[in-house]
Amino acid sequence: MYKEENLSTAFLLKWSKLLEYDFFRLYSQHLILYAPQSNMGYKQIEKGKKSKLPQFRKNIYTKDVIDFILELLEKGEKTKLQVIEEYKIPKTTLYNWINKYRKQNTSD
Repeated sequence: MYKEENLSTAFLLKWSKLLEYDFFRLYSQHLILYAPQSNMGYKQIEKGKKSKLPQFRKNIYTKDVIDFILELLEKGEKTKLQVIEEYKIPKTTLYNWINKYRKQNTSD
């Protein structure tokens, strides 16, 4: 199965439940990185300059991902250091999320 190029979603769901790991989150984040919506803000290449490398938008984290991470911290399931190490989220980004979304939640 590991070497297979394709797996059915039903099969992937079974593996996700069995291993208690969200493989769909990996897939959706892959889509965000490599096939984002066309109307999102991309870096514009200066006129006349062409790059063979893809240009991605800066904010690759969806609101769902941010909420998921902040919920882990809120419930005490993971520490800030664990989140930074396990999910490879920059420290400043994590602290910006905490400050920004705490203010929004307290003002609601």
